[in-house]
Amino acid sequence: MWKSVLILEVLWWVVTAIVAVAVVLPAVQVAEGYLFVRANVVFVVAFITFSRYIFLLRHTFLARRQRLKAGLFFVFIPVVFLLVQELNGFQSYLDNYGFVPMLGHLSLQSFNAYSRYIYNEMLFFGVGAILSGIVLPFRLLISVWRVRNRGSV
Repeated sequence: MWKSVLILEVLWWVVTAIVAVAVVLPAVQVAEGYLFVRANVVFVVAFITFSRYIFLLRHTFLARRQRLKAGLFFVFIPVVFLLVQELNGFQSYLDNYGFVPMLGHLSLQSFNAYSRYIYNEMLFFGVGAILSGIVLPFRLLISVWRVRNRGSV
């Protein structure tokens, strides 16, 4: 049982890494001095991982670890605030400087395309990570209750 859970977890982390690289790489290759690489990768990884734990909790190593699930409830409070702070930093940068410092060297058509791509994917994964970071702790608490009272995850 544990071997299959471990293999599945490693497989999911590999898929998450591939998706993160595929999503962030176009922005890194085109934008000069892209300041939000770390935040972008964190958003993608957090969104995929949190969403996976919300919907596939019974297939993870957390499924029967009651104390860990209860403890993670309190860990997510600062995690969500950090995610909000990173998304706010991105939005503040765009409000103050726009995309010109990063993409000013591109033609107008490429500038428009890449600025839309970067903005949309940062917003999608950022908001997705924040929302799933808000939902996941409650899913973990429901799972604690279910394991304790019903015997299911």
